[in-house]
Amino acid sequence: MNQRRIFIGDIHGHYDALIQLLDAIAPTQDDRVYFVGDLIDRGPKSAQVVEFIKNSNYHCILGNHEQMLLNVLEQPDLPYNFRQAWLYGGGQATLDSYGENGIPEDHYHWIKSLPIYLDLDDIWLVHAGVHPELPIVEQTTDHFCWIRDEFHYMKEPFFPKKLIITGHTITFTIPGVLPGKLARGEGWIDIDTGAYHHQSGWLTGLDITNGQVYQVNTYHQQQRQLPLDEAVTQINPNKSIYRRMTRSL
Repeated sequence: MNQRRIFIGDIHGHYDALIQLLDAIAPTQDDRVYFVGDLIDRGPKSAQVVEFIKNSNYHCILGNHEQMLLNVLEQPDLPYNFRQAWLYGGGQATLDSYGENGIPEDHYHWIKSLPIYLDLDDIWLVHAGVHPELPIVEQTTDHFCWIRDEFHYMKEPFFPKKLIITGHTITFTIPGVLPGKLARGEGWIDIDTGAYHHQSGWLTGLDITNGQVYQVNTYHQQQRQLPLDEAVTQINPNKSIYRRMTRSL
């Protein structure tokens, strides 16, 4: 079997589903596994997710939830409303998963070391996307971790010869995309299918090498494998009205 490249969507603390998904994918030592960020918050086992991936040979990039955690830990004078936004957006579940001893230093340093993107030659891995009107050198962590509308409704690919793979935006919040489906636009594909969200619950792994999608549901433990062409919805770049919940963290 050829070496596979496998990309895992936003986990949000759902450790049990992650292990079930990896069991289904069964990556070998030769395969390359990449995580698109947002390992933490909302689900019950963020600490276990971080510990597992930190001690693996897998690759991971920074998500906006990791960025928020770093802001809280590193900025004692961070405004109260920013701290509350993180706690309300899932941060309290992360703190609960670590218990009385709090977040250990090795977890903090590992999260802080995460790159904001990975250039894999024909694939560009980033949590949220890119700003279509700015060169890469002018873009910030906020662009890479938080952008939505401008990126998803690009009329042409940002990179002529690279596919951008992202998470961040739950796919069914994009018009025309059903829960559990991946979303594809001009030069990009979004694999965040809403593992934590009650309207979906699907955690996705994309084997881009063989065009296969693996999914596990965090609510009822159902799992499935589909060809990428059956699992993805092509979006209309001229229709840019998001469903309301997209504005959540």
